[in-house]
Amino acid sequence: MKRALLALADGTVFPGWSFGAEGDTVGEVVFNTSMTGYQEVLSDPSYNGQLVAMTYPEIGNTGVNEEDYESDRIHVEGFIVKEAWETPSNWRATRSLHAFLADQGVVGIQGVDTRALTWRLREHGSMMGAISTEDLDPDRLVDRARAAPGIEGRDLVREVSCREAYRWEQAEWSVGEGYRTPRQPGRFKVVAYDFGVKYNILRGLTAAGCDVTVVPASTTAEEVLALDPDGVFLSNGPGDPQGVPYAAEAVRRLIGKKPLFGICLGNQILGLALGGTTTKLKFGHHGGNQPVKDLATGRVEITSQNHNFVVDMDSLERSDHADALEVTHLNLNDRTVEGLRHRDVPLFSVQYHPEASPGPHDAAHLFRRFVEMMEGA
Repeated sequence: MKRALLALADGTVFPGWSFGAEGDTVGEVVFNTSMTGYQEVLSDPSYNGQLVAMTYPEIGNTGVNEEDYESDRIHVEGFIVKEAWETPSNWRATRSLHAFLADQGVVGIQGVDTRALTWRLREHGSMMGAISTEDLDPDRLVDRARAAPGIEGRDLVREVSCREAYRWEQAEWSVGEGYRTPRQPGRFKVVAYDFGVKYNILRGLTAAGCDVTVVPASTTAEEVLALDPDGVFLSNGPGDPQGVPYAAEAVRRLIGKKPLFGICLGNQILGLALGGTTTKLKFGHHGGNQPVKDLATGRVEITSQNHNFVVDMDSLERSDHADALEVTHLNLNDRTVEGLRHRDVPLFSVQYHPEASPGPHDAAHLFRRFVEMMEGA
């Protein structure tokens, strides 16, 4: 195997071995705690701009298949694992993880002490990093990591959003049949903003009875209203919500005019549109085991999450909507905001991922809640 290096902006260097494509790459280094679902992680547009390290030590043993994509391509800037399995063992696999990365030109590094890497990120926070299979000089690689632009303030959404509107026509998956195509249009017309939307979110909306039209992130409120939808969905996506002010402005103009439902970045953009602010977490929430409490019911759900920014709770109390806004969910690990609701107009949002892929399905009922909100509007 060919040698490779991972260098962090704080000067820490991790040796390893190349897998996937050879070359150089830079990005913000984050860790993901999911034990499975690496194909969904790799193809999640929310990871645009990031180098992803998996904390589970063996990655690749189920290979890659043709159905578990969350977008049309890999979006991570680089992939970091302890041990990459070359020979998959799964009845659905069509190729190896190594081939998947190599085919799409994504640089990977294995043999890294991911336990030590995760500890460093938890203690010092997410930071910029560089992976190289070509330049093995530690000092030069550290300099590259330090020179790379961070994700704060950057518009990473434009890099992953669709270029033109399209209709989504795929629902839930079943063994032996694959993804179901609805026989007739859904009861409710939904416009879904693509800030980096995952396919399984769109499947969840369709399965709940929605006829979904996906539109680019730059679509104005007036253009959305011209489509006369029953509701508007705000998707997940990468990076800093304050880097996409045009999205918050469009959502601000939609509040009170159409029922709104947001997930992840959609939750943060809705928070900005309501007059709040967002802050960057120390190392983010990335994985499938985050406990979230529903404050209305007391129920605790184990959730899938992938974000580096959150809505600041105190800022909501100072907004013009303060009297009508309600924080509905809290993260039980760090008490950050995981959900919002407006008492006077039909809108709600969550910071986590009810569609899973990968992760638990505890919160899948939220798609039905959106439909019920449109029924009552």
